[in-house]
Amino acid sequence: MIGVSGPRLTAEERDLFRATPPLGAILFARNVVDPDQLRALTAELRDALGEAAPILVDQEGGRVARLRPPHWPEFPPAFRFAAGPEEAARANAALLGLACAEAGFDVVCAPVLDLRIPGAHEIVGDRSFGEDPAEVARLGRATAEGLQEAGCIPVIKHIPGHGRALVDSHLDLPRVAADRDALAMDCAPFAALAGSGAWAMTAHILYEALDAERPATLSPLVIERVIRGAIGFGGVLVSDDLCMRALRGEPGALAAAAIGAGCDLVLHCNGVLAETAAALAGCPALSDTAEARLAAARDAMLARRRPLDQAALLARRDTWLAAA
Repeated sequence: MIGVSGPRLTAEERDLFRATPPLGAILFARNVVDPDQLRALTAELRDALGEAAPILVDQEGGRVARLRPPHWPEFPPAFRFAAGPEEAARANAALLGLACAEAGFDVVCAPVLDLRIPGAHEIVGDRSFGEDPAEVARLGRATAEGLQEAGCIPVIKHIPGHGRALVDSHLDLPRVAADRDALAMDCAPFAALAGSGAWAMTAHILYEALDAERPATLSPLVIERVIRGAIGFGGVLVSDDLCMRALRGEPGALAAAAIGAGCDLVLHCNGVLAETAAALAGCPALSDTAEARLAAARDAMLARRRPLDQAALLARRDTWLAAA
């Protein structure tokens, strides 16, 4: 799945997508001007890629939000809901999901299930629900359910856990030296949501106790033994952005390596046409197993989707935020 360069598809992008179609797309601030423009862009993408093409957005609230005022409401970061009622987190996620669905998105890259570890890099910080695995799982589940109720598929991230990283994986490869017992705590929220119907996004982190040579995204050991095995996640597994500096290599080779390691899908997000073309050329075709997992995630969302009262959701969320 790919990023695009700007607020509308270019002729060159259309030609590329006809020649080597991606499964779907992910949009960023560079692609967002206002609601009318964004709906036109998502319509163009589905016209080029097919009506069923998933279109993703990173919309967590707080620091990580592509839909922002004045055209969209501001949503609080996850940590504002720490120790709060599940109903408040679920209501906030449902409101966020409704805004995303109205804009043309059907997959929302949230919630973050990484633990907020003292002394770690601030890249997670208030994007996390907290330090306690049970609390992160409790509020993460409520958030995933709220997104599904609004008609969006959630993406839990960053499996098997980004909270202990000491560097930002956008800039360099983090190496985590924690032992397996500590890492089991990081995995616990993901295990709790393994059967939720959410997708999961990999962490570009090298865990020395799990695979001393390869980051999780490129590691068959981590994906097969930990993510699919110990955690028990059987849903759609998508890589984090292959363009991040934690990974090194040619786009097509990285795409093939991530799929070969066990990812179902990969993200190549920078929208640079030549790099996108290389990633598409090197990426294997969607497997039957991945296709079945995609269908199961959509079925799980449809089973939970329901009509929502926005005023009631706002009241439920804002009562808690005012008290907090």
